Amino acid sequence: MQRRTFLHYSTLLAGTTLFPLGLCADDSKGRRFKLRFDFDLKSDDEKVFPAKLWNPLLLNTPYQKVRELTFGGNYDVFDMNRKNIYDAPIFYAQWKKSAKAKKAHIEMEIETFDRTVPLNVIQAASRKKLPVPDHAALYLKPTSHIPTDGRVRQKADELTQGIDDRFEKVKAIYNWVTEVTFRDPSVIGCGAGDAGKMMKSGYFGGKCTDISSLFVALLRAAGVPAREVFGIRVGKSCFSKALGKSDANGFADISTWQHCRVEYFIPGAGWIPSDPADITKLELVEKLGYSTKRVQELKARYLHSWEMNWVGFNHARDFVLYPKPEQYPLNMLGYPYGEIEDEVLDYYSPKKFMYRITSQELKN
Repeated sequence: MQRRTFLHYSTLLAGTTLFPLGLCADDSKGRRFKLRFDFDLKSDDEKVFPAKLWNPLLLNTPYQKVRELTFGGNYDVFDMNRKNIYDAPIFYAQWKKSAKAKKAHIEMEIETFDRTVPLNVIQAASRKKLPVPDHAALYLKPTSHIPTDGRVRQKADELTQGIDDRFEKVKAIYNWVTEVTFRDPSVIGCGAGDAGKMMKSGYFGGKCTDISSLFVALLRAAGVPAREVFGIRVGKSCFSKALGKSDANGFADISTWQHCRVEYFIPGAGWIPSDPADITKLELVEKLGYSTKRVQELKARYLHSWEMNWVGFNHARDFVLYPKPEQYPLNMLGYPYGEIEDEVLDYYSPKKFMYRITSQELKN
């Protein structure tokens, strides 16, 4: 059994302002979680087979600090890399042909801090009309799931007509997206996040990736850099059980708790956290109307903040993993991705894929 421990995780620091959200009794203090992935890849007919696994690792930022990373398994080859256009951190394992079950585990200890960028900071920066720096320009470009032309451009132009200020454009688009979208529980996983298809069909029901991607596409079309942040809920929310929960000991099986959020970029203020999709989840689970006080309160918060009972993996869309898998480009990497021989495993189904993800909130 191979085992590796990394106490000093490679750092990706981003300009981020941390302020308490006021959701918990004392949310100025960080929260600590132990996040664990367990894999047991098996062939349906128990034949001799090879296997490959790619699993997203966590971003290391001021709002989520990876304190320890441990991993192991009976794999023949492993790698940790960022060899992709989005610099997404990825764990890779490979098993040679054999009849044995392919096992691996990854465990991370994380400290999170609620994240807010104050409105006055955003507004002051936006009024300066600074140029977009090169590092954010990637997130103005279209991808196959995030078009910025056609009906996406038409709607962005309509919503921002006569508006010159970047942040005012963000607000106009955010208001429209949160009002017209709704959570559709029949959608598999987090949804495909095909913003072009949503605009063409006029059907604005979906899950978090669908709603986040629509917001991102409209922002890019309006000239505001924006990106999805794929991640997973790790514990209870202090706002609503609809947005995260755990048992009395802080434990949760989070195998199906993947969640996609958004960041948009205002030069001078940096990347701003947002989450339009959770507005729709709160409405559905608590059976609330869009205009109710509770929904409007969360909407106001999530224009420029995140509650950090969630952790983020990457911003990758329509990209190629390394080593190159059978399926490419990959729509997103918010779930484990695996292959047995040339068959892509169903990452939306933990039972079919044979993975389990758990979280334990630790006492400070």
